[in-house]
Order: sequence, then structure tokens, then C-alpha cells
Amino acid sequence: MAVSRRVFLMAPLPAMLWLRVAAAADSPNAVIQHFYDALLATMKEAKHLSFDQRYQRLAPVITATFDLGLTSRLSVGPGWTQLTPDQQRRLTDVFSRYTISLYASRFDDFNGERLEVDANTVASPNGTIVQTKLIKSDGDKVTLNYLMRQSADGSWQVIDVYLSGTISELATRRSEFAGTLQAGGADGLIKLLEDRTAALRTSKG
Repeated sequence: MAVSRRVFLMAPLPAMLWLRVAAAADSPNAVIQHFYDALLATMKEAKHLSFDQRYQRLAPVITATFDLGLTSRLSVGPGWTQLTPDQQRRLTDVFSRYTISLYASRFDDFNGERLEVDANTVASPNGTIVQTKLIKSDGDKVTLNYLMRQSADGSWQVIDVYLSGTISELATRRSEFAGTLQAGGADGLIKLLEDRTAALRTSKG
């Protein structure tokens, strides 16, 4: 299993509704704990699962845990408002599939890792931060902190992940996507994400 800085098959509607109802009743910490429980369960069976099977298992919980629509917009930045509704829809769709594919690709094995969620949250000007650690079998610890916001329906969702505790994945993606958007526009970024998603499926199938 690899964790790096570059850390939809749609779920059945009843499952998605159940996850949204559960998320609305949960604290930010509990949302991340549910996510980690699903992640670990998939990791433990990963050797017997294809990429697509891991994707299908993780898609519902990732879609419930992460605000992929907002994250798509924030990753594009101010230029989002200049895109057509169709481009916005396509970008959100491919960004969602790419995000789920990253997790299906990265968490493809289990070697005794543990995922710990801090019981306390940290207030942030942009939301609430849930602090966690991935503890490898050799004792090495990787800090992963989640910036979360509460939506109008009461559910808490992730809008950014801080790798090593401080490196904003959202800021990294926005910086990375800026060049592609400038050179090829929305269609260029859509193609980039489609190609990356296909490559993940091919390499980890």
C-alpha cells in the first residue's frame, strides 16, 4: 500500500441515502471513523478483489465522506464560474471517479496498518479539522488531517486533506490543474483526469 502526496461507479440509491442520513447524525470524527472502517475492511480483502471490486466497495463511503462537488470547484478555482454547466458537470463526474480510483489504487493491500482518529477536533477558519494517523506495521506514523464542513442538512463532509498534517491536497491539485486549464481549458483537464483514471485501473486491475 502506498501513501503519497498524490494521495463513479454510482452506489445503489438506498445505500447512498442511508450513508447521507448516517452522516447527518454523526460528528466529524465519527464520519472519518466510518470511512476508515470501510477502508480497512477493503484493505484486508484487497488481495482477493479486483480494482473494480475495490472501487465499487469504496465508492459509496467516499461519496458520502467527501464533498466531491465542492472539492471539484475549489480545485479548479475562480475559473469554475467561466465554465459551461456541461463542463462543470463533466469535470465533477471525472474528478469524483478519479478520487475514488486513487483510493482503490493506493489501498490495495494490508500489512497490519492501523488508522487512528483523534477524539478531539481543531477549529479552523475554513471549518473543523479531524486529526488522524496511519500507523504502519513498523511503527512509522503518517499524519492525515481532514478539513470538514457541515452542510445545510447537518452532514459533515471532507473538503480538504492535509498530508503529513500540513500539506493541502486541495492547494496541490489547484496548482497542478492551473497549467492544464490554461493550456487546454476544461476539456483538457477532463481528458487529463480521464487518462489518469484509466491508468490507475490498468496498473492496479
